Amino acid sequence: MNSMGYDARTLREALTSSRVLLMDGATGTELQRRRLKLDAPLWSARALLDAAELLLQIHRDYIQAGAQLLTANTFRTHARNLAAAGLAPRAAELTAQAVQLARQAAGGRAWVLGSQAPLEDCYSPQHVPPEAALEEEHRRMAEHLLQAGADGILVETHNTLREARAAAQAALATGLPVLVSFVCNRHRRLLSGEPLRQAAEEVLALGVSALLVNCVPAPWVGGCLEVLEQVCGKHVPWGAYANTGQPDAQGRWHDTDAQEPSRYVQYARGWLARGARLLGGCCGTTPEHIRQLRALLDRWRKKGANT
Repeated sequence: MNSMGYDARTLREALTSSRVLLMDGATGTELQRRRLKLDAPLWSARALLDAAELLLQIHRDYIQAGAQLLTANTFRTHARNLAAAGLAPRAAELTAQAVQLARQAAGGRAWVLGSQAPLEDCYSPQHVPPEAALEEEHRRMAEHLLQAGADGILVETHNTLREARAAAQAALATGLPVLVSFVCNRHRRLLSGEPLRQAAEEVLALGVSALLVNCVPAPWVGGCLEVLEQVCGKHVPWGAYANTGQPDAQGRWHDTDAQEPSRYVQYARGWLARGARLLGGCCGTTPEHIRQLRALLDRWRKKGANT
């Protein structure tokens, strides 16, 4: 750990400062790009069983690219998802392993966030479980992340207000800093159809540390950030980590121009100019995307220092 220290306290301080923080990029699609076969139900959790060294290298590559927030590979380590592969009893173990790998890669140079994802498919709001299941299962997942030693919890890719609320409440109960991110359509609505503004206002009122959108095609992000800017103002940090493409109704992936890191950075420059203080990448992004975002933020900081 370096002299400033990377822990829950310093993360909370960073989020309440005026600093712009750089997140990492995709894990699942990067594992696929490096030839690891990922299938349901485990998806990215497969790497914890079969390719831990590859996962560690991906984390290290994001650190080398300049990421300050590294997201542990816990997107699919909640017990419900693991149960489909007969691995539910290993939920706490695999969550801890994922956080430990991220911590090892960070090497005292970044904060480690635990991912707290939807219990079901992030693109299928119709499959969100009943309230009792949400409360109990997100409570257990949040406790696993706390026990694993995460510096904060990233409640990410949530497609309904009710699950985002349940996950955020469970995460907040740990006492760790909590960042909440929604997945939206081009009309500034969650995939459930609920307005992003309503979801952001209700979750922000719980006392979370930041709001974001993710898993949204980069060309759609600007409209979503307009909503977050209005809700958060200058007091709560907000931002985005976008996709380089989008799936169609049959689940087939279609790239956008954001597949090119330089073009992704052009989109991100607009988010930064609007006031975003958290930037990173989601599906399709690579360490090169993060490296070029780091260069953008460094130029932006120098420009600010000279004005």
